[in-house]
Formats: sequence, C-alpha cells, structure tokens
Amino acid sequence: METALQLFFVGVPRAAVIWSVLLGLSVLALVGLRLVGPRGPKRRPLRTRLRAARIRRHQRAEAAAELVRYADEVAVAAARAEATAQRHHDAWVTAQETAEQAWVAYESADTIARRMTAAALLPSPVTPQTPQEYADRERWLHRAAMSACAHNELSLLDLNDALAHRNGWDPRRHPAEQEAMLRRAIRDTLRDAERAAARAERIAWTAAESAAAAARSLRAEAIAAHERAHAVRHLVRPDAVAAPEPQPQRLRTAVAR
Repeated sequence: METALQLFFVGVPRAAVIWSVLLGLSVLALVGLRLVGPRGPKRRPLRTRLRAARIRRHQRAEAAAELVRYADEVAVAAARAEATAQRHHDAWVTAQETAEQAWVAYESADTIARRMTAAALLPSPVTPQTPQEYADRERWLHRAAMSACAHNELSLLDLNDALAHRNGWDPRRHPAEQEAMLRRAIRDTLRDAERAAARAERIAWTAAESAAAAARSLRAEAIAAHERAHAVRHLVRPDAVAAPEPQPQRLRTAVAR
C-alpha cells in the first residue's frame, strides 16, 4: 500500500510536468502557425516596394515643380502689377497737375470777374445810340464769346446763347456790361472745369492706391513663393518647368492674400 502511494505521489508531478510541456509546445506551435501561416502578415515583395518608392519620388518632384512654376508665374504677375502701378501713379501726377492748373485758371478768372462786375456798377459812358453803335456792340460780343470758347474758357452752350442773344446775352448793352457778363460766364465755366479736374484727380489717386496695394501684395506673395520654391528646386528636373504664364485663378488667389 505504501509502495502504491509512493508511486502515485512521484508519478503525478512528472505527468503534470510532461503535460505542461506538451501544452506549452502546442501554444508555441499555434502562435508560430498564426505568424507564418496563410493568415499571418506578409512582407511586400522588393519590386512592389521599389515601385512605391518611385511613385513617392515622382509625386514629390511633381509637387516641387508645381511650386517652382507658381513662383515663376507670381514673379511675372508681380512685375506686371508694379508696371501697372507705375502707370497709375504717373496718371495721378498728371491729373494732379491738371487740377492745379485748373484751380489757378479759376482763381484768375474769379478775380477778373469780380473786378469787372464792380466796374460795371459805375455809370456807363454815354455813347450814341445808333444802328452802327449797336452793330459794333453785337460784333464785339460775338468775337469775345467765340475767342473765349476757342480758349476753352466758355462752354459751347454759353457760346450758342451769346450768339443767339439768349439767357441775358443782350448785344444792346454797353460793352463794359457785356464784358462783365462774359467774365462771369468764363468764371463759371472754369469753376466747373476745376471741379471736374479735382474729381478726376481723386479718381486717379484712388486707382493709383489700389494698384500700388495690389503690387505690394503680389510682390510679397512672389517673395514667399520664391522661398518655398528655392527649398525644393533641387527636386525638379530642368525640363519639368515650362515657361511661366500667369493663370487667372492663381493671380486672383495671390491678390486676395
């Protein structure tokens, strides 16, 4: 009885060890089959990896070429915008000079008109009221009005009124009164011209400011694009970048920035 018990106590641990070893080997076998079996992760073939690497290099080269093309296009657009801004600036300077000249002409005409109006308040010299005298007065009015219109001091509407003797133009008046009225009409015409020149100068200034702002924006974008392109230019083949030709959509985006 004691021998049987001894055999039992000795054999059971050995059997447990053996079964534990077998169970561990079974687990390792299952893990190995799962890793290297049909369902385990497969490593891509070398040809597939090389093809993927070529695709990535091609994509990087295309992106770099696009950056270089964009930088060239924005540089051309910035140069054109600067030329446009310079033209608008020159036009504004011309408009400013025209406005100043128109103001000087109006001031001179206003001074003369005031002096002639004051002189017309004095008693008119007595002249013979004969048909010849009235004819001379009419000729003087017509010649003075046409001369003022020829020098852009009188509008065509006022000239037509003077020749047709309308709207206060009366050739029977004394030449001093007629000249005072003519000078007032010249002053009014030059005042309108001065106001028109001032409006044109303001419009030219606004256009020059807008063109200058657009040029500054494009120049800043061109500098930033050049820096981005410089960092990737070594990835671009020499024949991959075509001649720069600004695209409208890109230019609108650059201006908006």
